Parts: sequence; structure tokens; C-alpha cells
Amino acid sequence: MALVKTPPTLVRSQPALDDAEVTRIRNDFPVLDQQIHGHPLVYLDSGATSQKPRTVLEAEQDFYEQRNAAVHRGAHELAVRATDAYEDARAAVAGFVGASPEEIVWTSNATEAINLVAYALGTAAIWAERGRGGEAVKDLALRPGDEIVVTELEHHANLIPWQELAFRTGASLRWIPVDDAGRLRMDEAERIIGPKTRVVAFAHASNVLGSVAPVTELVDLAHRAGALTVLDACQSAPHMPLDLAALGVDFAAFSGHKMLAPTGIGALYGRRELLDALPPFLVGGSMITTVTMERAEYLPAPQRFEAGTQRISQAVAFAAAVDYLAQVGPDRIHVWESALGERLAEGIDAIPGVRLLGPAPGTEWHGSPRIGLAAFDVEGVHAHDVGQYLDSAGIAVRVGHHCAQPLHRRLGLTASTRASAYLYTTTDEVDAFLEALGEVRGYFGAAR
Repeated sequence: MALVKTPPTLVRSQPALDDAEVTRIRNDFPVLDQQIHGHPLVYLDSGATSQKPRTVLEAEQDFYEQRNAAVHRGAHELAVRATDAYEDARAAVAGFVGASPEEIVWTSNATEAINLVAYALGTAAIWAERGRGGEAVKDLALRPGDEIVVTELEHHANLIPWQELAFRTGASLRWIPVDDAGRLRMDEAERIIGPKTRVVAFAHASNVLGSVAPVTELVDLAHRAGALTVLDACQSAPHMPLDLAALGVDFAAFSGHKMLAPTGIGALYGRRELLDALPPFLVGGSMITTVTMERAEYLPAPQRFEAGTQRISQAVAFAAAVDYLAQVGPDRIHVWESALGERLAEGIDAIPGVRLLGPAPGTEWHGSPRIGLAAFDVEGVHAHDVGQYLDSAGIAVRVGHHCAQPLHRRLGLTASTRASAYLYTTTDEVDAFLEALGEVRGYFGAAR
């Protein structure tokens, strides 16, 4: 197979990543230096969770060794240091995604972030009816007759919260369909998003197809209708330059564990005026100004949504993760991974009896190349068996419906196998995967 080529639409002024530099990067990740079933580990499951560099591991350890204390509470020096580290981390992550610190709310993960928005929008109607929150909250209230729009390719975390919001408020849930290949039907989007639409929620990049959504077009359609936009950035924040303010979205969610940070930490981005108008999601200590036996008054965002003891060490490590990504360069990472995605797509598509999902090799959907991810179906072999065979060769991939059952159903599948790369993935690892995949049908007697 030919050497990785930089897609022409992604050319940048910085030198491109190459295998030599990626190998050096790979050495920063201790977990990758091991063997699985007697083979060097080839980790192609970064779309599910990324591995962590030493700097991230050390940042969390250092916090516990040097600054561990509750934040925003104590007056002693250690508490001051902990609070500074916590808020510095917020500023670092905000800067990485083109936001202001007060627009970033810490959550456990992206799922919680999306649930926060959906729950708060559901509570807005109750507040409005009972005279809380003023005019701002009235504008956020959903009622019977309103519509929430999602797409047919969403991860369950960006589908089920909206199903539940529709159930609680009496609003209707609608979705933009995909065509037989999985491409969004933008002609249908123009028909569906209209005067009744109050929320449009969609993934920036598909965790199954590797395709990138037409964000500008969807945001324009939503805002012309007066609707809020909610972006699932889980598969974009780790893999491409991201400027949420420039994209014009109202809310966005992303998870730390997919972008070199620990588990248990994620973030919600929201425009400041919207966050300040939303009712809180969780209530308790640390997010109040005044409490009586009858009622409480709440702090503005982001503390408004951060009740209780927070994910302090994880936030500090999250800042170390975005610092690592910034030093490598998000644009360089995007170019490298898009090239790896094309290499995966070409190799998979060339194997008889294997169906590649998403954009065909050499094509772009909605003007964007594939990210470094490819899912596929092996004729005559269940996805779990494919995964087990690859694991026996030391290759870690994802199997199942990838929390996207409606999309798989639309494509005529119950499950697929997914290989996903990251900045530490080499071309040799991709080629090792493709070689092993080419053996699967023969091993299971499915080849004709």
C-alpha cells in the first residue's frame, strides 16, 4: 500500500506528522508498550477511549501529592492552590475548544453534559409557569407542539435524552434521515427544521461512519428557525481543530477520556447567557448564593451546574491532556488521522466479502474527509467473532452496535466492527490490522 498522503483539503503550513514522529509520540504512552497474546499491542479502539501519556498520569498524581484539597471552600493555602489548579484547568480546556472559561461546565462525561441540557430545558417550563427565572427562562421552555430534531446516525447519548425530554414536555421528536450509504439527507433537513423546531442536536463526527457533519448548514437552518443547537463533539474535539464559538453552536459536549484525559471527566460548552438562564441540573452545596428553609438562590454558570465535591484531579489531568494535544498540533493530528482513515478505508474496501461503512475511499461527504475511523461488516462472520480473531493477533478493535442501533438498523446490520486511530497510531499498525482482517473469512470458513 502507498505511503500516507495528506488529503489536499487539509494541507497546513506546519510540517506533517510522519511515522518517525508518531513512533516517538507512541513512546509517551506506557500502556502501548506491551504484548497481547504474544503479539505487540495494536490499539485501534481510541474511538471508545484513548490511552494516556505520562504527562497526564503525572499531572493527576502530582495534584494528589502536592495540592489535594476541596475547591472553592477552604481559606487555607492548600485549598487556594487546589482551586487555582482547578480553575486554570477550566481555562486551558476552554481555550482548546475556542470558548471562555465561564462557558465550560465540568461533567462526568459527554453523556452527562447532554443530559444536563435536556433536563434543564425540561425544567425551564416548570420554572416559567411558576414565575422563576424571568423572561430568559421562558424562551427556553419546551411545550406540547414544539419539536426536537436529531439525526438518524446519533450515538444513544445524543438520542435518548431528547426522547425523554419530548416525553416529559409533550414536544415531538423528529429526525433527519440518512440515505442508503449513511449520508445525511440535507434536503430532508431543510424540510424538517422549521417554525416548530426548538432544539437541533447532532454529532460533529459519526462514531460509526467516520463522516463529518455539515455543521455550518445545520446551524444556519436551526438558527433561522429560532432553535438551539447542541453539538456532540466527542469524535471531533480529540481529532481536529475545534472552535465552538466560530461554529456558532449554542451547546456542545465532549469527554476527556477520548482525548488523552482520565475517565470521569467531561465538559459542557454553552453560550454564557444560555447557561445563566438554564435551571440547574443537580443541586446542593457549592452552587448556591443563599439558602433558607424555604428556597435557594443559585450562582451563575459554571458553578451553577457543579454541585458537590468536584472532579478536581481529573480536571487538572484534562488540562495536561489538552496541553499535550496542543503541543503536537490539532491540525497536524487531523491531517495524520484523516490519512490513516483513508488508508483504513482503502484497505478494508479491497478485501473480498468485507463491506466498508461510511464514505468510500477517495470521497468526501459534506465537503469533509473521513476521520481516522472505519467500521465494517464481514460477510458470514459475526462482528464479535471478527473482534476475537483480531484480538488473538494483539489487535484491539470495537465490536457491536457502538451505541448507534438506529443507524445500524437503517444500514441493515445488527452490529459492526470498528477500527479507530489516534495520534499514536502508525501506518505499520494499520497495515497489521488489514493483514489480519484479510484472514478472517478464511479462518471461519466464510470465504468462497
